[in-house]
Amino acid sequence: MGNLVATIKRFLGNKNTVTILAVLAGVIVLWYFYNYRVDQAITTIQIPYAIEKIDTGKKIESDNIEYKEITTSTLEDSDIITDMAFLEGKYICTGTSIPANGFFYESQICEEKDIENSLYDNIPEGFTVFTLNVDNETTYANSIMPGDYIDLYMAATDDDDQVLYGPLIESIEVLAVRDSSGKDVFWDSDAGDSAFLLFAVPEDYHKLLNISKLITGYSINITPVPRSASYTANPGETQIGSEELYYFIMSKAATLTE
Repeated sequence: MGNLVATIKRFLGNKNTVTILAVLAGVIVLWYFYNYRVDQAITTIQIPYAIEKIDTGKKIESDNIEYKEITTSTLEDSDIITDMAFLEGKYICTGTSIPANGFFYESQICEEKDIENSLYDNIPEGFTVFTLNVDNETTYANSIMPGDYIDLYMAATDDDDQVLYGPLIESIEVLAVRDSSGKDVFWDSDAGDSAFLLFAVPEDYHKLLNISKLITGYSINITPVPRSASYTANPGETQIGSEELYYFIMSKAATLTE
């Protein structure tokens, strides 16, 4: 036994032996990782995909799902959903959709409770809904979405036929976008182009905006003006943009006495 131990020590103590063992270990490691990468490149997995387009807010149904094989290497650094069980009972998040033949991504999938399908759930206490008539042009081809913070600009002519133009209300949140039939443009897949923008506003702003609708003879026009993503991400306080425009509107309204 002692001779065997001594022989092994001499063998391992030989520099050439150590070099050969190191080279062999390196070859084994390289061989392992090479085979691992090859296996990943050729190994496939069944991934669920949408047969037809699934619009925003819609529940994911099993009859609209089939599977296709893709290599596992395709899934690296991806949030593609690979398990059908993860999709059961889920919905497509508001503001997104799954195209026909498209995969499902975790960032696009929501629980039912996360889908905003009730207008009045988002109205703060003491606020009132105001509806602004718009069209495809003034919404920049349906590009204004619920949750966006925008400005409302006013154009009018004064008593001297001079044009008044500027921001009437700044940093106001879009509550909903509806078509001419009242369908939610970003919720209902059958909805048409934007026809109304809905806002939740305090009573004094509600009064101001409605008076602007009723004034005749001054060609008053209120239009939405979208801003940048950072404007929505960091909204300032909703406020009057121009005191001059505010007083111009209010000067055309009579004060009611109790």
